[in-house]
Amino acid sequence: MEETLARFIAANSALPWTPGGAVDCCLALAEWAIWLGYPDPASHLRGAYEPGQGQLDILAKYGGALPLVASCAAAIGGTPVTAPEIGNIAVVGSAHNPLRQFGVIHDGRCWLTRTPTGWTTVSAKALGIWKI
Repeated sequence: MEETLARFIAANSALPWTPGGAVDCCLALAEWAIWLGYPDPASHLRGAYEPGQGQLDILAKYGGALPLVASCAAAIGGTPVTAPEIGNIAVVGSAHNPLRQFGVIHDGRCWLTRTPTGWTTVSAKALGIWKI
Protein backbone atom coordinates (compact mmCIF):
# COMPACT_ATOMS: atom_id res chain seq x y z
CA MET A 1 0.00 0.00 0.00
CA GLU A 2 2.88 2.38 0.77
CA GLU A 3 4.21 2.19 -2.81
CA THR A 4 0.71 2.51 -4.28
CA LEU A 5 0.05 5.62 -2.22
CA ALA A 6 3.44 7.11 -3.10
CA ARG A 7 2.74 6.62 -6.82
CA PHE A 8 -0.69 8.20 -6.44
CA ILE A 9 0.66 11.21 -4.52
CA ALA A 10 3.34 11.77 -7.16
CA ALA A 11 0.86 11.49 -10.06
CA ASN A 12 -1.77 13.65 -8.37
CA SER A 13 0.80 16.30 -7.43
CA ALA A 14 1.49 16.82 -11.13
CA LEU A 15 -2.16 17.71 -11.79
CA PRO A 16 -3.35 21.31 -11.66
CA TRP A 17 -5.56 22.50 -8.79
CA THR A 18 -9.09 22.30 -10.22
CA PRO A 19 -11.76 22.63 -7.52
CA GLY A 20 -15.01 21.15 -8.77
CA GLY A 21 -13.13 19.24 -11.45
CA ALA A 22 -10.60 16.69 -10.24
CA VAL A 23 -8.24 18.23 -7.71
CA ASP A 24 -9.17 19.82 -4.41
CA CYS A 25 -8.83 18.47 -0.88
CA CYS A 26 -12.00 16.37 -1.06
CA LEU A 27 -11.99 15.40 -4.74
CA ALA A 28 -8.42 14.15 -4.26
CA LEU A 29 -9.90 11.48 -1.98
CA ALA A 30 -12.22 10.39 -4.79
CA GLU A 31 -9.23 10.31 -7.14
CA TRP A 32 -7.50 8.03 -4.62
CA ALA A 33 -10.52 5.72 -4.63
CA ILE A 34 -10.47 5.64 -8.44
CA TRP A 35 -6.72 4.89 -8.35
CA LEU A 36 -7.54 1.89 -6.14
CA GLY A 37 -10.08 0.63 -8.70
CA TYR A 38 -13.35 1.94 -7.28
CA PRO A 39 -15.94 3.77 -9.37
CA ASP A 40 -15.90 7.53 -8.93
CA PRO A 41 -17.65 8.20 -5.60
CA ALA A 42 -17.79 11.94 -6.35
CA SER A 43 -19.08 11.93 -9.91
CA HIS A 44 -22.09 13.96 -8.76
CA LEU A 45 -19.76 16.72 -7.56
CA ARG A 46 -17.61 17.10 -10.66
CA GLY A 47 -18.57 20.25 -12.46
CA ALA A 48 -21.07 21.14 -9.72
CA TYR A 49 -19.05 24.00 -8.24
CA GLU A 50 -16.45 26.61 -9.08
CA PRO A 51 -13.29 27.55 -7.16
CA GLY A 52 -13.61 30.02 -4.31
CA GLN A 53 -17.16 30.79 -3.27
CA GLY A 54 -18.41 27.71 -5.14
CA GLN A 55 -16.31 25.50 -2.87
CA LEU A 56 -17.74 27.19 0.20
CA ASP A 57 -21.26 26.89 -1.18
CA ILE A 58 -20.96 23.15 -1.85
CA LEU A 59 -19.55 22.55 1.65
CA ALA A 60 -22.43 24.55 3.13
CA LYS A 61 -24.95 22.60 1.04
CA TYR A 62 -23.67 19.28 2.44
CA GLY A 63 -23.07 20.56 5.98
CA GLY A 64 -19.28 20.44 5.65
CA ALA A 65 -16.63 18.10 4.36
CA LEU A 66 -17.48 15.43 6.95
CA PRO A 67 -20.95 14.49 5.64
CA LEU A 68 -19.79 15.04 2.06
CA VAL A 69 -16.85 12.63 2.34
CA ALA A 70 -18.90 10.22 4.46
CA SER A 71 -21.50 9.93 1.70
CA CYS A 72 -18.84 9.40 -0.96
CA ALA A 73 -17.07 6.76 1.15
CA ALA A 74 -20.36 4.96 1.78
CA ALA A 75 -21.09 4.94 -1.96
CA ILE A 76 -18.08 2.66 -2.53
CA GLY A 77 -18.45 0.58 0.62
CA GLY A 78 -15.97 2.51 2.74
CA THR A 79 -15.85 1.25 6.30
CA PRO A 80 -15.65 3.68 9.23
CA VAL A 81 -12.64 3.00 11.47
CA THR A 82 -11.39 4.58 14.67
CA ALA A 83 -7.61 4.40 14.15
CA PRO A 84 -5.92 5.39 10.90
CA GLU A 85 -3.84 3.10 8.75
CA ILE A 86 -1.95 3.84 5.58
CA GLY A 87 -4.32 4.62 2.72
CA ASN A 88 -7.31 5.47 4.92
CA ILE A 89 -9.22 8.63 4.04
CA ALA A 90 -10.60 11.05 6.57
CA VAL A 91 -11.88 14.50 7.32
CA VAL A 92 -9.91 16.55 9.82
CA GLY A 93 -10.47 19.94 11.35
CA SER A 94 -13.17 21.72 13.28
CA ALA A 95 -16.31 19.88 14.34
CA HIS A 96 -17.95 23.28 14.88
CA ASN A 97 -16.92 25.08 11.70
CA PRO A 98 -17.66 23.08 8.54
CA LEU A 99 -15.61 25.54 6.49
CA ARG A 100 -12.51 24.44 8.44
CA GLN A 101 -12.74 20.77 7.52
CA PHE A 102 -10.33 19.12 5.08
CA GLY A 103 -10.16 15.82 3.23
CA VAL A 104 -7.00 13.85 3.99
CA ILE A 105 -5.24 10.54 3.33
CA HIS A 106 -3.10 8.78 5.92
CA ASP A 107 0.41 7.89 4.76
CA GLY A 108 1.18 5.61 7.69
CA ARG A 109 2.71 8.42 9.73
CA CYS A 110 0.47 11.48 9.34
CA TRP A 111 -2.43 13.02 7.43
CA LEU A 112 -1.84 14.49 3.98
CA THR A 113 -4.12 16.99 2.26
CA ARG A 114 -4.08 18.32 -1.28
CA THR A 115 -3.52 22.06 -1.66
CA PRO A 116 -3.08 24.29 -4.71
CA THR A 117 0.68 23.70 -4.49
CA GLY A 118 0.63 19.94 -3.88
CA TRP A 119 0.30 17.65 -0.89
CA THR A 120 1.14 18.79 2.63
CA THR A 121 0.92 17.32 6.12
CA VAL A 122 -1.88 18.32 8.47
CA SER A 123 -1.96 17.98 12.23
CA ALA A 124 -5.61 18.08 13.20
CA LYS A 125 -8.25 15.98 14.89
CA ALA A 126 -9.85 13.34 12.66
CA LEU A 127 -13.61 13.84 12.59
CA GLY A 128 -14.23 10.67 10.57
CA ILE A 129 -11.97 7.98 9.11
CA TRP A 130 -12.78 5.38 6.44
CA LYS A 131 -10.99 2.37 5.08
CA ILE A 132 -11.49 2.08 1.32
